[in-house]
Amino acid sequence: MSTTTTSVLHLHEIANPPPDPSLLPAYVRDLGVKVNYKGYLSAEEKSALEKFNHLSLYIASAMIFLKSNTLLERELTQDDVKYRLLGHFGTCPGLTLAYSHCNRLIIKNDLDMIFVVGPGHGAPAILADLWIEDSLDAFLPDYPRNKNGLEKLIRGFSWPGGFPSHINAEVPGSIHEGGELGYSLAVAYGAVMDKPDLIATCVVGDGESESGPLAAAWNSHKYIDPAESGAVLPILHANGFKISERTIPGTDDDKELIALYSGYGYQVRIVEDLKNMHDDLAASMDWAYDEIRNIQTAARSGRPILKPRWPMIILRTPKGFSGPKYLDGEPIEGSFHSHQVPLPEAKTNPKQFKLLKEWLLSYGADKLLTPDGQPIPEILTMVPKERSRRMGQVREIFNGYQPLSLPDWKQLAKEKGSQYSAMQAVGEYLDKVLVWNPKKVRIFSPDELVSNKLDAVFNHTNRNFQWDPLTRAKGGRVTEILSEHCCQGWMQGYTLTGRVAVFPSYESFLGIIATMMVQYAKFMKMAKETRWRRDIASLNYIETSTWTRQEHNGFSHQNPAFIGTVIKVKAETARIYLPPDANCFLSTVQHCLRSKNYVNLMVGSKKPTPVYLSADEAEDHCVAGASVWKFASTDDGLNPDVVLVGIGVEVTFEVIAAASLLKKKVPNLRVRVVNVTDLMILQPDRSHPHALSDQRFDSLFTEDKPVHFNYHGYPTELKGLLFGRPNLDRVTIAGYDEEGTTTTPLSMMVLNRTDRWSVVVHAIEGAARCNTKVQIQSHLLISEFEHARSKHQEYVVEHGKDPEGLYDTPVF
Repeated sequence: MSTTTTSVLHLHEIANPPPDPSLLPAYVRDLGVKVNYKGYLSAEEKSALEKFNHLSLYIASAMIFLKSNTLLERELTQDDVKYRLLGHFGTCPGLTLAYSHCNRLIIKNDLDMIFVVGPGHGAPAILADLWIEDSLDAFLPDYPRNKNGLEKLIRGFSWPGGFPSHINAEVPGSIHEGGELGYSLAVAYGAVMDKPDLIATCVVGDGESESGPLAAAWNSHKYIDPAESGAVLPILHANGFKISERTIPGTDDDKELIALYSGYGYQVRIVEDLKNMHDDLAASMDWAYDEIRNIQTAARSGRPILKPRWPMIILRTPKGFSGPKYLDGEPIEGSFHSHQVPLPEAKTNPKQFKLLKEWLLSYGADKLLTPDGQPIPEILTMVPKERSRRMGQVREIFNGYQPLSLPDWKQLAKEKGSQYSAMQAVGEYLDKVLVWNPKKVRIFSPDELVSNKLDAVFNHTNRNFQWDPLTRAKGGRVTEILSEHCCQGWMQGYTLTGRVAVFPSYESFLGIIATMMVQYAKFMKMAKETRWRRDIASLNYIETSTWTRQEHNGFSHQNPAFIGTVIKVKAETARIYLPPDANCFLSTVQHCLRSKNYVNLMVGSKKPTPVYLSADEAEDHCVAGASVWKFASTDDGLNPDVVLVGIGVEVTFEVIAAASLLKKKVPNLRVRVVNVTDLMILQPDRSHPHALSDQRFDSLFTEDKPVHFNYHGYPTELKGLLFGRPNLDRVTIAGYDEEGTTTTPLSMMVLNRTDRWSVVVHAIEGAARCNTKVQIQSHLLISEFEHARSKHQEYVVEHGKDPEGLYDTPVF
């Protein structure tokens, strides 16, 4: 094996530095796709594409720099330059190039296509393209396709009251907030599932491609059944640089890129002939479309191609091409200097202003616009005539919601007084939902469905993994991959194009996608504030295998932190439910599947637990969000000395067990037991749509009696929710306190002081403040129960299990 030695090369010495040659054998190149593109386009098509790109890039660069004289109708001065220069130009040329060629493909083949943008900071290019195709005016009348609309767009970019510097929900055609990189490809694949006629072109930034979520998402095509779903055309935009460093794809030679993406299962076409770029890309896009249709036609005619190699394009262009070439001896085009604002001191530096002026004039915008500020007719030949074909106006993006037909959950209700797994009951219900809605709902799961006792969904469906002969071409509604990032991205794309999804997971690992959920919640917030985006289904998370029953897996599997992440998103979006039994969970799942525009988090147990409430009682309880459980209270909860509150399955069981102990051991202590299933009712009045008024809060928890909360999550979360309620000095809270190991179920509760004996101690301490009969014997009683707690821990160390009978349903 030979080796290659290269000298150290400083980035500032050369623009668009080539990658060092790899040691891979030359025949790897044969895996790359070759097309004959020389002279591929007619002169008319090429001219129209060039002018479309020139106009778009003029508008994009003007958006970053100009606040006045936006169409250069007089001599440009430094007074015309914005005070704050914000935006990213480096990716814009590649985005517009891809967008214009997608338009050509749509026109040629009459396609339904959407454009998913990984480099979301390339908003100037996308906004320019949308203005050219008149998709801004379609939704935002303040931005008509004329001189006034263009001036407003350019001046308002990254300006208070205008468009932000990143693509978000305010941008027509968008289903992805690209500010946090790594999720575009999974979102694109989710969008085309069960949409057989839809193609999603997804531009992946080469910096973005370095992220873990994106690396996993390249496998997404293995979950696409071409008989039932559309296709994704990935375009890896390898422009070589990030903010201040080269990218990995930018330092990979062609053989390395071909080997990597061929290994993922793609046919790889590298487009890099700058002198003949439009011919090269047009021929490559046509090839990719033909390959997609060949794969789909075979599958839809009953002769599917096993392990089809879907097409992808690697687009090699210099970073920021068409922009300034050099400044003070340093390259701008083809270097990281063009990533954001290529001339950051153009407002005050004469040399940079001169370069800006030359750059803007180089596009010849005056020849690309009519006197009233519209694109010339030649450019409009690269815009689909039918509005619904324009990528900014595809209906699925803004008005695609399809509500589900939902069976009555009460038909599956469990007998009051029995013990039943909430997850098993939910699996039975979801099985019916999938049967009733064969193309409108999917379950995205990180390989945990059976473990989480939801396997009843497989009564009438299958997994949808096309690489496995057992699940190939079966129309499965369950898409499992051991990547929470892929599940989240698929769910977002599926939901934002009108369908409904459910994401069940081990509790401790939902945190992996916490920032993805937050980014999506931000997208939803902005979407609801637009005048033109319609309702979408809620995101539905089922969080199970919780810390309270992960004593066998150990400390790493004990983490309820995702609750706190959802709490922090906007009140209009966050919904958190902790149903106490199987019937309540069934009611909650039906409600969440019917809901719109929320992030729903449902937390529950997969183990059999008591069914406390009948179907009607459960429905009433869930509608109220909380209620007094009279059966476990003294005299139905009247005139209590203390209020004991359970929020969560196992912690509620411990509250019930504690109430039973108190009735036997301390009959003079009057207890009211409350269960809360809707966590957000606890917030102060008017701080959340579900928040209880102070009067209703007091009707549950009294005005002045001690209250002890036994909470499934972190105590600090509950403290934050309650902050602002009156008389909080009477409240104590126990919850998960970062104590855990491999132990027994009840020992886990003891470690975190959420066990029955700890609840009893809190009850006695609270009641002693107002009940002298309890006060006089409180020390003796507390010592007894603390001793019982210690003896339990000694027992489990000796025997390796909890004593028998501790999980029998308490009888009152």
